[in-house]
Amino acid sequence: QVQLVESGGGLVQAGGSLRLSCAASGRTFSSYGMGWFRQAPGKEREFVAFVTRRGASTYYADSVKGRFTTSRDNANNTVYLQINSLKPEDTAVYYCGAGPKGDYRLPRYDYWGQGTQVTVSS
Repeated sequence: QVQLVESGGGLVQAGGSLRLSCAASGRTFSSYGMGWFRQAPGKEREFVAFVTRRGASTYYADSVKGRFTTSRDNANNTVYLQINSLKPEDTAVYYCGAGPKGDYRLPRYDYWGQGTQVTVSS
């Protein structure tokens, strides 16, 4: 079992930055690839970023490439999402997921956090 808790969201002006964290419980954190997704009101959950189990590789949605960076600290069971140059269209609840079932870009993961709200004002 893995429990995930996101933090770091908030209200920020366009062009600003935030760093989201996802803290995991359990001793098997390094066994899981970790994904970030977001969901805006009335929209489906969409892929944002993914980091492999040891952090050697990262992947991003085209809409966030060059602005978002994900990383992980396996010693502290935490994955991060640094988000820069925020735009109003980045407004959403951001979720981390552990353990993709197949394609990491699809919102089918073994475990999910509760989400953290990011609101970007223009």
